Amino acid sequence: MTASNTLITPSIIAKEGLFQLKNNLVMGNLVHRDYSKEFAKVGSTISIRKPVRFKAQTGATRVNQDVKEGTVAVVLDQRKHVSWAFSTQELTLTIEEYSERYIKPAMIELAQTVETSLMGLYSSVPSWVGTAGTTPSTFLELGAARQRLVEQRAPMGDTLNAVLDPAAALKIANDLKNQYQPGKQLTAMERVKIGKYAGFDTYEGQSVLNHTNGAKGGTPLVNGAAQHSNASPQANSQSLVIDGASNSITGWAKAGDVITIAGVYAINGGTRQAYTYLKQFTVLADADSSGGGAVTLTISPAIVSDTASPYQNVSEVPADNAAISVVSGTAATAYAQNLCFHKNAFALVMADLELPDGAAFKSRASADNLSVRVVKDYDIENDEDIIRLDILYGVKTIYGDLAVRLTG
Repeated sequence: MTASNTLITPSIIAKEGLFQLKNNLVMGNLVHRDYSKEFAKVGSTISIRKPVRFKAQTGATRVNQDVKEGTVAVVLDQRKHVSWAFSTQELTLTIEEYSERYIKPAMIELAQTVETSLMGLYSSVPSWVGTAGTTPSTFLELGAARQRLVEQRAPMGDTLNAVLDPAAALKIANDLKNQYQPGKQLTAMERVKIGKYAGFDTYEGQSVLNHTNGAKGGTPLVNGAAQHSNASPQANSQSLVIDGASNSITGWAKAGDVITIAGVYAINGGTRQAYTYLKQFTVLADADSSGGGAVTLTISPAIVSDTASPYQNVSEVPADNAAISVVSGTAATAYAQNLCFHKNAFALVMADLELPDGAAFKSRASADNLSVRVVKDYDIENDEDIIRLDILYGVKTIYGDLAVRLTG
């Protein structure tokens, strides 16, 4: 602790900034952060290997299987900062006073940008449950998300998390109000934690985003049979060509729309038996319809129908003229995208920023795969000191099948 009238050093500011950053993250503290050490500078990319899968064979005769590893690229491309001017006298405040006035508000804003980036990964999550336009409020509604995660082979013994918008959090908290412990001094994470509910550790999040569906329209159908990616069983996405959409619509589909294909059912990855519901796919990029009603969608996951493949994820290959349904709600309407997930569904990577040679007042603090840099300089033009706090990070969906969207 810094005594009154003692100059606050850059290292003290950096450490306090790091503390405030970690203390104000919700999603950022629930996702995978162990990739951070792989990054070195802005724009750097790493490829994360996805686990290889095999399929058991019958009989004594050995059947060799090709080993095909898939990868996901994560880019360190989010550079964010907060900067303000101040007087030298303000550096003689205690660190508690200086933090409350300046560092804490700055780091709350930076934490908010990280949270928003992570919640924005909803658009790469194919699985979608709930009733569009209805705030989830019951054990069964949240339990439906857990059911889907279990069916998608999320690790049974690990913690599952749910980050809910304030409306859903209030309804769930009402059911758990008897668990509240008055008088207990809570950490930042404890203040937003609602409690255990339907198999999830549930949290209230201020950064849950709304998704606005595409314009849709027409009678969209698969245009051409056998559209699948069996040749690349670990592909993260593929193109799906359709026709029958309304003519010449900009934004007929929007990134984050969820679709199903008639006759293409989800399967149990262990037993290979089909579930009673259609496989869901998320649209990864906005798509317009042509004058003839044709649309090319980029969807995830890639369709793998080969029964001999360990990566099979659907019951059947799409048939020509199979009906396409957009199941994520009414056209051009926004719905909350609460996220229910296993830690390994998403990655947050954060790296150390270099300390500039020309600045005398500078420092960096790093811990738990988080990093904050502080730099102060003098603005001779305006006769004032300027300080800035910077972070550098990237986010990515690693295993989309370990997450489910719970709509509101």
